[in-house]
Amino acid sequence: MSDANVVNGVNDANAPRSTHTVRSAPVGLLTGKVLFLTGASRGIGAAAARLFAAEGASVVLAARGTDALDRVVKEIRADGGVADAVALDLADPASIRAAVGHVENLHGRLDGAFNNGAAIQRPGPLDTTSDEDVDTQFAVNFRSHWTAMNAEAALMRRGGGGAIVNTSSIGSRRANPALPAYGAMKRALNSLTETAAVSWAADRIRVNGITPGGTATEMIEAWEAATPGVVERINASTPLGRMAEPREIAEVAAWLLSDRASWVTGAIVPVDGGAGA
Repeated sequence: MSDANVVNGVNDANAPRSTHTVRSAPVGLLTGKVLFLTGASRGIGAAAARLFAAEGASVVLAARGTDALDRVVKEIRADGGVADAVALDLADPASIRAAVGHVENLHGRLDGAFNNGAAIQRPGPLDTTSDEDVDTQFAVNFRSHWTAMNAEAALMRRGGGGAIVNTSSIGSRRANPALPAYGAMKRALNSLTETAAVSWAADRIRVNGITPGGTATEMIEAWEAATPGVVERINASTPLGRMAEPREIAEVAAWLLSDRASWVTGAIVPVDGGAGA
């Protein structure tokens, strides 16, 4: 059961991965928007940061890996974009609130948020999943979104509304024997996303989720090392026959954050190459 955060980037040139390359010209989809992204130092988050900036947004990137964040920020600025970085520990609610506060200090408002950061579970069956794994999954893959969404929504209300996109997982939609705690928290995130969409509709805040399937990003290498054959199984179970590139996932998030998705809220959108069909 792979997704954007379970499979976060393949650096090994010999590792199996998608060979598909996305080439789309920017169209100003997010022009003038201030966007906050978590898990933005690598994989889907970094791809989203580059894409959102190219589409005209001012982006504030958050993650624990500040060196990697700074590299992405420099790339975006070198291409003429507006980007800043802030350190973030998703397991610490105070750190999350401070990061959103940093966005307010920089820009005075928040138009959209891509809550993409997550923690991987040690792969293994339900009866060998440790209490520590469950606690980490709860703190990072569920509670962090609860905290972030509330802080983001509070800032968005002051600006008249906004949009939030949460990265869930294809593994949230069905039994997840290899990653049981991860799948459970991601399914809970789907429920939270839908509830927030209904609760905050009157505030003009749209809330949606995406459920990526196998994506060629860094953590797939670690998962493949721990469980050889994972990549082959992902490709075989995906009707399009390959894993996604990170930008292909980011493209869907960009659309959901844009005004072109103005009538979409409470949706949990599959982005899985047909694997969940």
